[in-house]
Amino acid sequence: MMLSGLFRLGVWQNFFRAWRSGYTGNLEGEGFTLGGVYVIGAGKQGVLLDHREKEFGDKVSLPSVLEAAEKIKPQAS
Repeated sequence: MMLSGLFRLGVWQNFFRAWRSGYTGNLEGEGFTLGGVYVIGAGKQGVLLDHREKEFGDKVSLPSVLEAAEKIKPQAS
């Protein structure tokens, strides 16, 4: 995203949401890498949830993570 990320409305909304909730962060690191969350099932279940940030501060839905985690079936040993 580099510099264009600073001009996106969603990035600023996410920043102010985090700031109002008291998050300060350490501001160390690269700062241009977007993250993601994967929930991967056992054996051949594969990927049950794939969330990749589209812009800085884009959060994954906790209920969707819990729902995907509940779908994980134990692998027979």
